[in-house]
Order: sequence, then C-alpha cells, then structure tokens
Amino acid sequence: MLCQECGKNKANVHLTKIVNNQKTEIYLCQDCAQKKGEFSFAEDPLSLHNFLTGFLGGEYPQQETPEGGLVGVSDCPNCGLSYSEFREKGRLGCARCFENFEEQLTPLIKRIHGREEHRGKLPARTGGLIRKKREIEKKRQEMEKAVREENFEEAARIRDEIKKLEKELEG
Repeated sequence: MLCQECGKNKANVHLTKIVNNQKTEIYLCQDCAQKKGEFSFAEDPLSLHNFLTGFLGGEYPQQETPEGGLVGVSDCPNCGLSYSEFREKGRLGCARCFENFEEQLTPLIKRIHGREEHRGKLPARTGGLIRKKREIEKKRQEMEKAVREENFEEAARIRDEIKKLEKELEG
C-alpha cells in the first residue's frame, strides 16, 4: 500500500485516530508521518532508554523544583548530571551518579528487578558453592523469623541445619 499523503512511498505507519467517536485511519510513509508531527523515528521505541524513561515517569514523593529537579537532590558532583536530565535521558552520567541519586534510584531498581540487589544466574556445574551460601543465608533468615515468633524449637532445628551446611561448605 502506498502512502496516502504523498502517494509515492510505501506506507509503513498505520495511524488510527478517534475524535468525538469518529474513527479515522490513515496509512503514511515514515517521512510523511514525521512531517505531520505524529511520530519521531529518531530513536527505537523499544530501546532500553525508552523503557527506563517510562519507569521514571511515575509519581515521586519528592517535591520538584521549578527547574525540573528535585528538592534536596543535588547534581552529580563528578559529572554534573542533574536528576531531571537522568529522567529525560534514562542514562546515568558516571558511576558516582548512582551514589548521588541512590535514594531515587533504589525504588526504580526494585520496581524493575523485584529486589534491590543483583542476584544473577548461577552456572549449573560450578554454582554449588554459591548455592550453599545462599541456602545458609535463607536458613538464617528463617531462624531469625522463628526466634521473633518465639518458636525456639524450630529455630534450634534450623540452627542445626545451618551448622550441617557450614560443615559441608568447609569440607
């Protein structure tokens, strides 16, 4: 199908508008769509930048300044990136940006990954040591929960499992 605007190029944009319950469909080439101001094809719409920027568009408990920054959030002392620039670009300027914007980034990271710390994947053959350490950590958390709930018999049972796992780790 040819572009309905210029009639020359192949139409690769299908635009559907509904205004006052009136549906209008138009098929445009990329150039005509840009000229009409309907789309910007400068970036890939599925890029990581756009994905992260979408997460940054949510509501924040911090109050914004008239310049678009956040009250109490200073620019990065190393590269000078402001938080509003980060929200616009979806990219940090340097490693120190994370330290500077940590309070604002932590909820974002938790929303994207489901947790604040990086866990990564383990190789099937060589991940045994790390799996044991994770299991011990999980058991410690279970033991602390049992102690908080004053379920001391369960806590003692879990403590013994931890000792067994630690001996296996050493041997």
